[in-house]
Amino acid sequence: MNIIVLFMVSVMAIFVWWMILQRVTAKPWLEQGVAIDPREATATGYSSYVAGKLALWVFMVVITSLFLLFVTAYHMRMHLGDWHPLPDPGALWFNTALLAAASIALQVARRGIKQRRASLVRAGYLGGGILALAFLAAQLWVWQQLGEAGYRVAGNPANSFFYLLTGLHGAHLLGGLLVWSVGAVRLLGGAPLGSLRLNVESCSVYWHYLLLLWLGLFALLLHT
Repeated sequence: MNIIVLFMVSVMAIFVWWMILQRVTAKPWLEQGVAIDPREATATGYSSYVAGKLALWVFMVVITSLFLLFVTAYHMRMHLGDWHPLPDPGALWFNTALLAAASIALQVARRGIKQRRASLVRAGYLGGGILALAFLAAQLWVWQQLGEAGYRVAGNPANSFFYLLTGLHGAHLLGGLLVWSVGAVRLLGGAPLGSLRLNVESCSVYWHYLLLLWLGLFALLLHT
């Protein structure tokens, strides 16, 4: 169990380190393929771009702290005598593949923004959101199957933590989908690719983060 907690802490530390190395001070309007007026970018556009990315990173650090607190509580609670682990829901492997595919799709959209390839942006961005919705639907289906098998929330502490951790992760993904939906509406409405850069990059980074977070939770729930 200590190895799993260490794994989660390591994953979050690596991700935070990676975020710090990202181009916070980069000038996105100077990158090839991004059509942004330098005067606009220097003033309001660039400030909004940096502020948006910084806000996302701070938010993810807060989420990380929250989940680490729950993982610590999970670790402490599981050693008491009334702890009865749930059986391994095999469908969670499929759900994990869905979330991984969503993360890959949004990375494709991010590449499309940099290359000014509208077809990549459309396919990757819309596909990533649809796959994320499928992941949430599949998670709800797992909950339903467990409930029908008698593993309800109040059954024992292990059940409660399973629903709490998976539900909290799903809630954060749902929040990301709300932001994604704004970009999807703009994309389908024909907005210029340059104006979608912040939205596509933010969703891509956030989906990568949620995938790493889910992998840590999955390892925790699978082996305890």
